[in-house]
Amino acid sequence: MRKNKLRAISLAALLSASISSVLAVDSKEIKDNSGATYNPLQTAIPSLSISPDAIGGGMGDVGAATAPDYNSQYWNPSKYALAQSKGGFSLSYTPWLRKIVDDIDLVYLVGYYKPTERTAIGASLRYFDMGKINLTAPPDASGHVVENGVAQPHEFAVDASFSMLLSEYWSAGVALRFIYSDIFNGLDDEDYSKAKAFGADISFAYRKPVQINEQESTVGFGVAITNIGNKVSYDNDATFQYIPTNFRIGGSFEYAFDEFNRLGIAADFNKLLVPTPYGSRSLYASDEEYNEAKKEYEECKSIRGIFRSLGDAPGGFKEEMKEFNFSVGLQYSYARKFMVRGGYYNESAEKGNRKYFSVGAGFHLMIFELNAAYLISIAQTNPLDRTLRLSLGFDMGGIKSLFGSSDPVEEE
Repeated sequence: MRKNKLRAISLAALLSASISSVLAVDSKEIKDNSGATYNPLQTAIPSLSISPDAIGGGMGDVGAATAPDYNSQYWNPSKYALAQSKGGFSLSYTPWLRKIVDDIDLVYLVGYYKPTERTAIGASLRYFDMGKINLTAPPDASGHVVENGVAQPHEFAVDASFSMLLSEYWSAGVALRFIYSDIFNGLDDEDYSKAKAFGADISFAYRKPVQINEQESTVGFGVAITNIGNKVSYDNDATFQYIPTNFRIGGSFEYAFDEFNRLGIAADFNKLLVPTPYGSRSLYASDEEYNEAKKEYEECKSIRGIFRSLGDAPGGFKEEMKEFNFSVGLQYSYARKFMVRGGYYNESAEKGNRKYFSVGAGFHLMIFELNAAYLISIAQTNPLDRTLRLSLGFDMGGIKSLFGSSDPVEEE
């Protein structure tokens, strides 16, 4: 049973894209092709960092300062208060590791509503299904392997947000989230436990129309700190892991060529606000310094870890700056009905080496909007490489107009 458990743990950890979310493993001194030390940030429940929709996903995973849409709950909830539509909801589907298996996916249901001109509420549910894992007991004396059940690891998060206008162009928002992870579901062993956490988001957004060549263009800015919450444990509080608290800041500019044609560009910078792993023994002058760094990392509380994460990389300022990822995206729209998107995402080779392009498209009718995104990895294999993501949204203003509402609203 012990070997069986380790096999389930290892596979679940791989599917979660987490290096040490389950087992307390020291950071190894692994070199990439350039000779740099590989020392990525480590968190539990990394599925919270997967962009769930095809709009931001089609633009290289940007969303801090783009126009408000159904999926702003994930990127920057404060954008809802700046939306022109009364409300809407969306359902997104993202396959995962589709080249290897066909039963791992992320489903995201999200919506928002504006009860007044200045306020908005939002809510979402994301469910990450890691498929089925056939469990086997150690071979018997004759070498026969016995099936020992099926594990069905999964994670989900449910949240709600409130946002309001601070002025004509500025808005602020907060969100509260419950997070649940059971990567040992189906494994009967008292040594493991389910991970549970509460998280919060704080966000701000700015959008202002500007007149250029007698057309109304738009500039935007956004900042969000998401998943501020407690550490979690998978082994009955024997060890604890950080959840992926993230800092996102971005800007956008949408240029109107004429009444119908618009081109938008947006860029985001992201940094996980979790302490940097203590690294390998070679980074320290003595065993005492190494053991002290390891102890501080393991015992650091989550809130203290946010502040510590701003300057704790073993390699100093140079390594700290490599923990910032950036993405840039473009969107061309015609009459706000047909959209074509593209983007690029970059992460340091020492911190995970995610580098990929994305393309996407969408069309918006009075009632619904359909979007698709496709990711093309240019570095190491990405679990979403060559995967099609889909999002289907419904506009509340369009539904009201269809049934004869006297106050149709326009989706931005």
